[in-house]
Parts: sequence; C-alpha cells; structure tokens
Amino acid sequence: MSTPSAVPDVLGPDLDVVFCGINPGRFSHEAGAHFANPRNDFWRLLHAAGFTPRLYGPSEQFALLPLRIGITNAAYRTTPGSGDLRKADFEGSAARLERIALDLRPRVIGFVGKEAYRGVFGGRAPHGLQARRLGAAALFVLPSTSPANAAVPWAERLSWFAKLRELVP
Repeated sequence: MSTPSAVPDVLGPDLDVVFCGINPGRFSHEAGAHFANPRNDFWRLLHAAGFTPRLYGPSEQFALLPLRIGITNAAYRTTPGSGDLRKADFEGSAARLERIALDLRPRVIGFVGKEAYRGVFGGRAPHGLQARRLGAAALFVLPSTSPANAAVPWAERLSWFAKLRELVP
C-alpha cells in the first residue's frame, strides 16, 4: 500500500466535493501542494466553474475546506508523469477512498482525469456521473487538467467542471 506523499490530503467532514487527482507530479511534490504545475488548469477551472469565489492557487489549498472542497490523489507516489505509475501504486486506493466516503461523507468524489478513476477501479469510464458509488458519495469523472491533456479544449474541460458544479450547488 502506498504511503502518504509530500503533498498532503486536503480533507474534512461533510465536504460537497473531494477532487481526486491521479498522483503528485514533480511540481506538486516540490511545492507540497496539489496541481502546482503552473500550466495545470485545475485552479483556473475550479474558479471558472464557480467552485471558488476567486482564483486560488496551490499554496492556498487548505483555504478550500471552508468552501466544502477537498483534494486527494488516487496514488501517492510522485512521478514525472502519470504514465510512470505502476498498478502497485494504486494498491489499496479503492479502500482508502471508500473509507473517506464513509467517514467524511462528501457528496461527490470528482476524479480529475479518466486515468485517476481507472487506476482506482480498473476499466474505462466516460466523463460525467458514474453508476458506481462509494457509500453515499456519487462519483464523477472529469477531463484531466494536466498540461499533457492540452488536446482537450478549455471549453470542453470547463463544461465538465460546470456539470459537476451543478451537482453540488
């Protein structure tokens, strides 16, 4: 089972949404913060979709908790890219997310990228709301916000973030 990384979970009880990235990249590891690569669109999409009243940055990740937003990762190991992850890096991740769902009771767990969802549960999942649940938490798959996913246009990524936002008004 993976051990926690230099990037801490941002979690608390009764959150509206917990965003689950795939794993920390080098920028995030060095900053000790989620989605820290300046070319990653996560923080901009969070604001543009209406989750935050202003643009927050990675160093402000714990300021999301009063907004009822949390962040974790599917795998804890830092890698140069998600393609460097191994199946073993996801060992125990489904049970860990289920424990988060049962203990902290978020309304939705939003996977930031299809590969984050696939790493946890296996198989392929389309973007959007999934049939599977963890406890009472709905599961939602978003496009990756990584610079490596730049082929997916901003408007399309924003559309999926906005659909998730509609689930947690």
